[in-house]
Amino acid sequence: MSQLLLPEVVPAPAGTTPAPTAAGPRPLVIGLDVAIGTTGVAGVGWTEAIHANQPGLQARMVHQLTQIKEYVRRADFVVIEGAAFSRSHLQGADQLSAMRWMVRLELWKRGIPYAVCPPDNRTIFATGKARWKGLTPTQVKAKVREAVAEQYGIECEGRWRYDQADAYVLLAMGLAHLGHPLAELPATHTRALDGVAWPEGTDQ
Repeated sequence: MSQLLLPEVVPAPAGTTPAPTAAGPRPLVIGLDVAIGTTGVAGVGWTEAIHANQPGLQARMVHQLTQIKEYVRRADFVVIEGAAFSRSHLQGADQLSAMRWMVRLELWKRGIPYAVCPPDNRTIFATGKARWKGLTPTQVKAKVREAVAEQYGIECEGRWRYDQADAYVLLAMGLAHLGHPLAELPATHTRALDGVAWPEGTDQ
């Protein structure tokens, strides 16, 4: 199997990165919007999508886990999007939960601390609120993507743009929690950090 080449880490655009509030160098944080079909992945200045189209559920899971392991192997901290329990009745929820738990187990085995962020908190951190009256779920995802472009200068394009944008917000949340925010955001957005079960010992 060929080695996965990680994208070069590119600094955020000028004017979007405030001085860190924590001492020391910025940790390597990875955001993961885990899925069996397409997983969004993000690091500072870049986003990627891992797409699995192999025949058979198990084959797609193996592909996802293999690729995810390459992205997180040097990480200091990982933020994963959690389950939307309001949609837990949807077909495939059990399989997706298994995929997320396999990723969590892999991080645990490697000693990499991680946090699981509820989807609503991700949306709040990006847009200031979880619910947008009159908008469809896809339109809300578009607002998250727009926020990533406006706040961090990251343009997520193509078919997997929403998965990539979600991952970038998760990355930004992890860095903000660790005291290395990528952008100055109002309290309407940063309140989302309080709703995440951060692992012990990671507060700034």
